[in-house]
Amino acid sequence: MSDVDLIIVCVLGLFFLLLGIVAFIWGRYEEKNYYQAISTRSDVREYIQHTPERPEPGGLKIGGLIAVLLGLFTLILGVAFWLS
Repeated sequence: MSDVDLIIVCVLGLFFLLLGIVAFIWGRYEEKNYYQAISTRSDVREYIQHTPERPEPGGLKIGGLIAVLLGLFTLILGVAFWLS
């Protein structure tokens, strides 16, 4: 592979790494805001039991972790091939 191809792989890995971090932080923010909004209501059963579950924050956090792992793998692979 040429150096340009390896730089593209490294940039792609860095992009996925940053995208994963942003998605994970966004998921935590959404989850925190949702449960804080519920806790101010008079009926706090949803807050205590966490029902019904909202899949969006969990999906963002899991997707963010997957993107971070994919980005790290791609970045490490690109750097390893570039240095060899």
